[in-house]
Parts: sequence; structure tokens; C-alpha cells
Amino acid sequence: MEKKYLKKIYINSKKGFSLIEMMVVVVILGLIVLGLVTFFTGGVRSWISGQSQLEAQRNARQAMDIMVREIREGESVSSGTATSVTVNIPALGSSSAYSVIYKLSGNIIEREVNLVSSPLINNVKTLSFISTDPSKVHIILEVDVDADGNPDITLDTDINLRNYGL
Repeated sequence: MEKKYLKKIYINSKKGFSLIEMMVVVVILGLIVLGLVTFFTGGVRSWISGQSQLEAQRNARQAMDIMVREIREGESVSSGTATSVTVNIPALGSSSAYSVIYKLSGNIIEREVNLVSSPLINNVKTLSFISTDPSKVHIILEVDVDADGNPDITLDTDINLRNYGL
């Protein structure tokens, strides 16, 4: 008789999970994993956006530095429009005199010397050259990295021509 009683206890004391309990756990874990994936995906997107913004800022500063360095060596601004400037560079040391043109072509700034054009930077929204004084040039450069119509990077500077009137 004791065997029957033990057998009943054994059968009734089996522990385990029902199908409904398992489904509830799977749904809860799925929601947690979905939240984590969403969180990390947003972080990765933000990091990528920040990296492209940083690269664009670095390229804009580099392009501005190149233009400033060369224009500063000029002796005169021979012609200029709102989006282009032509600067005459005198013969200095062993280099010969030449004219350099910086212009906005589409959304690319181009540097042209002796009819040979080379790009400096792309994704440019605005490039403006203002020369109220023949010995000075003011540059405004706006870059739109994400093409949303709003400039992400804005740089402006004044340049005094070092060799003005030589």
C-alpha cells in the first residue's frame, strides 16, 4: 500500500512549465531583445552620423585653409563674383607668377590654375566671396552634409593680401 501512495505523490509532484508559461517567457524575452536592438541601432546610427559630420567639418576646414593660404599670397584680386574669385599670385622665390580661380561649380568648390581645374570639397551649399577693399577678401563657406537644405558647417574668414600692390 505504501507503494501506491508514493507513486501518487511522485506523479502529482512533477514540476515543469506549461506551454502558456513558456509562451509568456518567450514574449517577454522577445520584447527585451527588441528594445536592446532598437537602443543599440540608434546608437550606431548616431555614431555614424557624428563621424560623417566630423569628416565634413575636417574637409571644410582643410579647403578653407588651402584657399586662405593661397589667396593671402596674392598681390591683387583681378575679378570676382559672388561665387568665384580670381587672385593674381606674384612670382615668389623660384615659383613663377600665376592666377588662381576659386569657384563654386554645382555643389563642389574647384581650384583652377592654367585652365586645369581640381575639386577641393563637395556638398557645398554656399560659397561667397566679398571683396569691398582691393586688399581684402571675405569668404563664407557653408557645407550641407546630410542634404537637408540646412548648412551643417559654416565657416567665414577675412583675408588680407600680403603682397597687395607689389
